[in-house]
Amino acid sequence: MPSVFKCRGFTRAGFQAVGNRVGAQPAFDSITEFTVDNNTASLPQVSLQIAAAQAQPVCGDVTANIAKTVELTGLAADRGARLVVFPEKFLSGYEPGLIAGDPGRYAFEVSDARLDPIREVCRERGIAAIVGAATRGVDGLHISSLVFDRRGEDVKPYHKQYLYSGETEMYRPGTRGCILELDGWRLALGVCYDSGFPEHARLAAVNGAHAYLVSGLFSVKSGYHQSRIWFPARAFDNTLYVLLSNHIGTTGGWDTCGASAIWGPYGDAIAQASRDREEVITALLDPASLANVRERETALADFIARGDAPAGNYEVLRLD
Repeated sequence: MPSVFKCRGFTRAGFQAVGNRVGAQPAFDSITEFTVDNNTASLPQVSLQIAAAQAQPVCGDVTANIAKTVELTGLAADRGARLVVFPEKFLSGYEPGLIAGDPGRYAFEVSDARLDPIREVCRERGIAAIVGAATRGVDGLHISSLVFDRRGEDVKPYHKQYLYSGETEMYRPGTRGCILELDGWRLALGVCYDSGFPEHARLAAVNGAHAYLVSGLFSVKSGYHQSRIWFPARAFDNTLYVLLSNHIGTTGGWDTCGASAIWGPYGDAIAQASRDREEVITALLDPASLANVRERETALADFIARGDAPAGNYEVLRLD
């Protein structure tokens, strides 16, 4: 049963306090009462097959990138996946100059008709898709995960909350987390640099997440090293399944490292892609394995039981 804690959290005032400037980061700014879903016993009852797509986008060719998204979504469905995740800003490539120069072409609105082929493949194959894209709205540009449910319908996108160096001048940070519900599983979303902050995955777990799905861009320099440390740690610390979908090749001036992967709740890699080939990898999220790890590793439950767990502003959206 949800409990109410007095704790530090991300609040609207925290964003107003920094003048609503572009690039303002979430701030722990006040002691506030939040309702937190701390029912760690509420676990899924059935297994869920998920997939991470790994590919190189064509710089600025939205049509080609949408076609590749459709192709790999179909491949994921062929392999039994009920949800597939794509890399950060996959629909345009990670191309800040192009996006800034023509946001009407390279940044998307939720209702964008160009996304119809993705909607169609999701509807026809009964698979949900999380697709990285720049988005535009009345408040400016965001780095986002577009969400399509298994009926091919648009679900409210998640906006990246922690912007990396160079992104803060162009994009606005998201102000809330997102948890998707599918087959009884609660799947939290993150975009790249979000995952570098332990608090981001911990807030998802405190709010009832069973898995943490990240669309990323990790480079051949520090990115591979970061990803092999961050993601097993996020999984083990929070007893979550964790997925990374990464680019291959070069995009936006970054030489990327591939190695998309899925980690189990004990921090062990259960599926991993190569560092340089287009691939779709899948893994089965198993409720018995999750329950077993959470019974043995009680740090998350102990953290929540203290009563001072940080809460976040989260939306919970259904995909089935």
